[in-house]
Amino acid sequence: MGLFRRAVPESVRARLERGERVLTHAPVRAAEGEEPFLVATTLALYLPDGRAVPWQNIDQARWTPDTLTFDEEGGGRHTVRLRSEPAEDAVDYRRMAETVAERVTATILVNRFFPYPHDDSATGFRLVARRPPGGSEAHWRVHLSEGLDPKDQALSEAVSRALVRLREQMGV
Repeated sequence: MGLFRRAVPESVRARLERGERVLTHAPVRAAEGEEPFLVATTLALYLPDGRAVPWQNIDQARWTPDTLTFDEEGGGRHTVRLRSEPAEDAVDYRRMAETVAERVTATILVNRFFPYPHDDSATGFRLVARRPPGGSEAHWRVHLSEGLDPKDQALSEAVSRALVRLREQMGV
């Protein structure tokens, strides 16, 4: 049976929002009681445990032959075990990987690094504006380089100044 002929589980379809469409899905290894599918829709990535992670909350997705690992903003790191044993039906995850990359990238409006504490510093902060699919409101996030103190008042002021400047430049 080909990968894309398998039906999306009704338990996933029943949770889709009005107008939300399934873009692709693939079988994965699931724990008992979980859906053995990873489902990508126009709005979110549905995990085997039943959670839907909105595209705008997914950072740094990484694929190996055995896993999809991604960081969820405010939700930690998630790892989905893929089906990769030769004895099982061969599964090509390229379509899923392409869809995840495209959907996550499409939510990013602005992604700019600012060196700190000096203009030639390797450390600094990244300002990222993201918007949910079909949404109109941008949400700004600040990502600090490792070792920077989020309680540093000078850093906080530098972030505020950079954010004002960037919002003016980008109109976001």
